[in-house]
Amino acid sequence: MFRHALLATAALALSTTAHAQTEPRLSVTIYNNDLALVQDVRETNLAVGRQKLEFKDVSAAIRPETVSLSAAGLSVVEQNFDYDLLTPDKLMEKAVGQQVKIVRTNPGDGKETTETATVLAANEGVVLKIGDRIEVLRDDGVPTRVIFDKVPETLRARPTLSVTVEADKAGPRPTTLSYLTTGLSWKADYVAMFDETKGALDLQGWITLGNQSGTAFVDAETQLVAGSVNTLANDNGGYRPPRPPTIQAAGTESGTGERVADYYLYPLPHRTTIAANQNKQVGFLSAQGVAARKVYEIRQGWFSSQAQPESATVAIQFSNARLAGLGNQLPAGVMRVYVRDKAGDPKFVGENAIDHTPAGSELSIKTGDAFDVTSQATLVSDEKVSRTRSRYTMKYLIRNARPEPVTVELRQGGLGRDGEVKAESLKSRRIDARTLGWSVPTPANGETTLTFTVETGW
Repeated sequence: MFRHALLATAALALSTTAHAQTEPRLSVTIYNNDLALVQDVRETNLAVGRQKLEFKDVSAAIRPETVSLSAAGLSVVEQNFDYDLLTPDKLMEKAVGQQVKIVRTNPGDGKETTETATVLAANEGVVLKIGDRIEVLRDDGVPTRVIFDKVPETLRARPTLSVTVEADKAGPRPTTLSYLTTGLSWKADYVAMFDETKGALDLQGWITLGNQSGTAFVDAETQLVAGSVNTLANDNGGYRPPRPPTIQAAGTESGTGERVADYYLYPLPHRTTIAANQNKQVGFLSAQGVAARKVYEIRQGWFSSQAQPESATVAIQFSNARLAGLGNQLPAGVMRVYVRDKAGDPKFVGENAIDHTPAGSELSIKTGDAFDVTSQATLVSDEKVSRTRSRYTMKYLIRNARPEPVTVELRQGGLGRDGEVKAESLKSRRIDARTLGWSVPTPANGETTLTFTVETGW
């Protein structure tokens, strides 16, 4: 969607933080593509001259090359990210070539025996040298403990960023740590309750936050960024896969959301804690009575016959324009549609993905296929008019096995250069450069035949 540099956004956010906020705080800005900007403002008591600062509880998935540390009168000399976390396996690996104590407990009388052992290897199991024998540390039910003299300096209980700095004077001052990390994500989910009789739907939007960064972010100001931020990790030469076919016409209205650069921001209303390995849901949209309608669609990409009838696609169409009852942009996500049965209970009828959608757009959410509304295409004739032009005559037999009349929206693709309609049984309209459209009324328990002739070049 957009291809602006992420570092410009990060620099803007960092500058805003440094000048407008001095009290300690934690803020997290989460992007769509498994990326987040973390800004941690802490009150740090500095000594004059060179010293080492340690920042615990940083993300285990931090991108160290993006770290920025700033404070008045402070310059960075060196920084290290220690992510070798303290675990039993890591502790044993670091002990290779060193001596440890092995304590075994006799299950019969509870007596303990202690031996000094040298760790020879810790690859898919631990190999020990005890006296003049070689032994494998087994897990055979006999209570065994391994005692180490100390924890190696390279192992950390929590991910830690250590920074060597030079301070021009001693004293407390706010220090801002900023970095990019993977492992934090968000997505939008929508619940749409559609009322066909009223021609309206009620729409609720939920934000789902995911944290797989290995670190909890406690009491953090959180905002979400909607838009495709360009990074080297996802830059594939400018190619972008096509959007899901949900936007029928892109809107031109300005949404009401907060913006930075070319992206929309969705700040959460309150500070929140995003625990490690947690999914959290927060509501962000609630709209009632949005104008909507159900349509049956048939799409044919070329002029050809079909051996079997094709079921019509069922879709719910609506606009996120102000006049329709929304008036705001919609971040990418999955929209799930429900309708109420005769008893008034909601029933799930289908879902579809939507892309980032500007305000004022026309959307079509496919919910499924209607087996009782079908179409069968027949290529009646295919004539060569000239070396570069052909004439096609098509017939569509549309059948309706429902107890009420329906209108089927037929879309015929395949038009080329200077394509034009020569004859038709119903009036068509041009959808785009390559597509014609017909609204075909079909009676209850009945059928309608549409015929047309087009001439097109290539």
